[in-house]
Amino acid sequence: QMQLVESGGGLVQAGGSLRLSCGATGIASGSNVFTTNTAKWFRQAPVKQREWVALMTPHGPTNYRQSVKDRFTISADTTSNTMYLQTNNLKPEDTAVYYCNVEIQMKPYWGPGTQVSVSS
Repeated sequence: QMQLVESGGGLVQAGGSLRLSCGATGIASGSNVFTTNTAKWFRQAPVKQREWVALMTPHGPTNYRQSVKDRFTISADTTSNTMYLQTNNLKPEDTAVYYCNVEIQMKPYWGPGTQVSVSS
């Protein structure tokens, strides 16, 4: 059974950067799970609904929420079954728990999340 685990969150000042990672376990190495399925990052701030942040489609095309365009970059490492979200120029409104998600044959997989806190 595949599982996703996020890491890389933390507390940073406004303008700082963090690199979030999402590792897939329980699958064979080289499965390319993040590049052969649509993979996404979501976030959820306190008392707000979970919202989509970035997505990566099979074979590469990416898309971003308007508020993070030109600041966040989604990518994947096929050799390690890891997906990343590089977050730059962070703002206090980016504070949230960040979740990775991949849907395989219409079944969604989620990680437990990693907390990103941005101070002003």
